[in-house]
Amino acid sequence: MVHLTEQVSALAGAVLPTQLPAPDETVRGEMRYRRLGRTLEEVSLVGLGGHHIGRQQDEQESITIIRTAIDRGINFLDNCWDYNDGASEVRMGKALAGGYRERVFLMTKIDGRTRAAAARQIDESLGRLRTDRIDLLQFHEVIRLEDPDRIFAPGGALEAVLAARKAGKVRYVGFTGHKDPLVHLRMLEVAAQHQFDFDTAQMPLNVLDAHFRSFAARVLPVLLEHGIGALAMKSMGDGLLLKSGVVTPTECLHYAMSLPVATVITGIDSLPILEQALHAVRTFEPLDLGGAVELLARTAAAAAGGQYEKFKTDTVFDSTAKFPQWLG
Repeated sequence: MVHLTEQVSALAGAVLPTQLPAPDETVRGEMRYRRLGRTLEEVSLVGLGGHHIGRQQDEQESITIIRTAIDRGINFLDNCWDYNDGASEVRMGKALAGGYRERVFLMTKIDGRTRAAAARQIDESLGRLRTDRIDLLQFHEVIRLEDPDRIFAPGGALEAVLAARKAGKVRYVGFTGHKDPLVHLRMLEVAAQHQFDFDTAQMPLNVLDAHFRSFAARVLPVLLEHGIGALAMKSMGDGLLLKSGVVTPTECLHYAMSLPVATVITGIDSLPILEQALHAVRTFEPLDLGGAVELLARTAAAAAGGQYEKFKTDTVFDSTAKFPQWLG
């Protein structure tokens, strides 16, 4: 019989959720809420993913999903200027009419790396979302080592974001990426060189990530050290992780929830999938050592080589590689 200590040793290099500080939570109704980094904001443990909300054939279905999610306690809404050619933001803007806007923490992202491109995208996003302010604006797809240098260069996108923040169009600033922890660390390094503090960083945090080019191992501790809100995405990798056959949707969500993240942004493209996410919140118990070791041991082989994390190893998820003109 293999003892627990031997199993832990066999997983050397993988960060167990139990090795990281437990996040503080409050519970209201059927939803759990966590603090967003050093800010005073409280966001729902599940965040509504923006890309999936623009995939419905009928716009009204998208609006119904968004409003139902808000009514059930989800207040963190994810979006991006480029999702579904802007349809995701347009639909979300319509859904937030009638008092819903005041009930949510609204996040969107921009691709622009120049001041001009970023300024234009910010204003277009505000118009589509039918709002005068974005609670959290993030630089999207920071996936190349040169992206931080372009953003922080004279005439770069940060200038537009700072101007928007000064004008009250933007409250908090963060960045996202899905390619490699090295790029996230580079972004944080360049920001520090320019004496700029990010409020958030978004990244893939899933049970396979624990074994391969791990954001949980390399980036998450740095975010915690600096009070930067950690936003988890790709807990199921747009369904890729489920194709491994070694994890269930609820296990994927529970693993990500067990990490010290503010929210787990997940794709919700139907009411049944919304119920799946809410069920995961209701049944969530942080993984204990035994549960974490068992789950990581079970997924180690599937994680090898990143075959189920194509966003790290392929360009299939890289929208700005397909449309480099979005960068400016």
